[in-house]
Amino acid sequence: MKLSILGARVIDPASGLDQVTDIHVEACKIVALGAAPAGFVAVDTIDAKGLVAAPGLVDLNVALREPGYSRKGSIASETRAAAAGGVTSLCCPPKTKPVLDTSAVAELILDRAREAGNTKVFPIGALSKGLDGEQLAELVALRDAGCVAFGNGLESFRNTRTLCRALEYAATFDLTVIFNSQDHDLAEGGLAHEGPTASFLGLPGIPETAETVALARDLLLVEQSGVRAHFSQLTSARGVALIAQAQARGLKVTADVALYQLILTDEALIDFSSLYHVQPPLRTRADRDGLRAAVKSGVVSAISSHHQPHERDAKLAPFGATEPGISSVELLLPLAMTLVEDGLLDLPTLLARLGAGPAEALRLPAGKLAVGGPADIVLFDPAASTVAGETWLSKGENCPFIGHSLPGVVRYTLVDGRISHQA
Repeated sequence: MKLSILGARVIDPASGLDQVTDIHVEACKIVALGAAPAGFVAVDTIDAKGLVAAPGLVDLNVALREPGYSRKGSIASETRAAAAGGVTSLCCPPKTKPVLDTSAVAELILDRAREAGNTKVFPIGALSKGLDGEQLAELVALRDAGCVAFGNGLESFRNTRTLCRALEYAATFDLTVIFNSQDHDLAEGGLAHEGPTASFLGLPGIPETAETVALARDLLLVEQSGVRAHFSQLTSARGVALIAQAQARGLKVTADVALYQLILTDEALIDFSSLYHVQPPLRTRADRDGLRAAVKSGVVSAISSHHQPHERDAKLAPFGATEPGISSVELLLPLAMTLVEDGLLDLPTLLARLGAGPAEALRLPAGKLAVGGPADIVLFDPAASTVAGETWLSKGENCPFIGHSLPGVVRYTLVDGRISHQA
C-alpha cells in the first residue's frame, strides 16, 4: 500500500530532523521524506497538519503476561494498549509461566505477537534457568530464537561467582545483559522507600542502599567481564550518579527509568493506595529530581513504562498483601508529555528518550525515521488532551492516573506502514 502523511511536523531525534514536511510510505518502508518519489501515487493519505510525526516509541519493559497469567493480560490486549500509547516496538521481560528460558517460549511469544500485529515484540530471555540465579540459561539458543537481551529481573543471583561466570559467557557472544540492581537481603520484606513516609505509615522500608550496593557490585562485574550492560528501573539519585561515574570511566553502559518514577514520589503512599505499590519503590522528591536531571543530561538514555497489568483483585487487599506494579503503557506518550509541559525536557529530547535512546541501548532496528527504514511512526496532537481511562484497552486497570487530563493525544500509530491504532 502506498501512503502519504501530509503536512506534519516531523521530528526525528536520531538525524536531527525537525521540520514541517511529508512522509511517503510504500511496502512497509519509508520511501521519501519531503517530495514524493517520481511516479509515486498515494492510495491513501493522512492529513497531518497540526500533528507531530515521530519514530514509533520503543518501550524496553512491557509485561505482556502471556504465557501463564491470562487473568492479568495477553499479548493481544497489551500490545493493543501499547499501540494506543504510541509504541511500535516493545521488549517483554522473561517472567512468564513457564519462564522465558527456552526457545519454545520465545517462539510462542513471537508467533502470537505477529498474529496480533499491534506492535513489534522483542523478547528478553532469562539469564538463568527458571530465574533462580543458579544455572545459566541456554543464551545462544534463546538469541537464535529471537531474544535481544537477557536478564533476571529482580530475582538476584545469590552467588556472585555464578553471576560473574554468566557475564563472562554473555560477553563472549556479545550478548546484552539487563540488570535490575536490587540487593535481595536489604530489600527483603520491604514495601516502600525507607524514610519518613514509610515510618509514618508503619510500612517496612527498602533503603536506597538496596539499589546502590547492588549497582556498585554489578558495575564492577561489568567492568571486569566486558559484557554489554543495560541498567533498568533505576530509582535513586545516587544510583544514577554511579551510572554517570561509570560512563565517565569509559564503561559502555546504558540505563532506563520507569516513567512513573519521574512523576511520583513516596508521598503518594500517604493514603495507603495500593495503586502506588511498585517494586522497586517510589522514592523521595530528591531522588525524583536526580532521575529527572539524569534523563535531561542523557546519562539515562531511555524512559520506559515498566507496564505491569494486574487483575482487579490483585490491588484490593491491604497494601502489603497487594501485587506491585502499574499499568501505564497505554498512556506512555501523554504521561511523558507532562515532562515537556513542566519544562523539564523539550519535545525532541523527550522523543529521543522514548525512541532512539532505548533502541540504541538494546540495538533494536527501531527509533528513527529514515528513507529505506521501517515505517514505524506515531502521529500525535500536542495541543489536545487525553482523559486517562476514557477508553481502556489493557486488561490491567491498576493505573493511578485514570481520570487525569494529560497533554497530547495519539492520533495514529503505524507499524510497517499499517495503521495499528487510530484514535
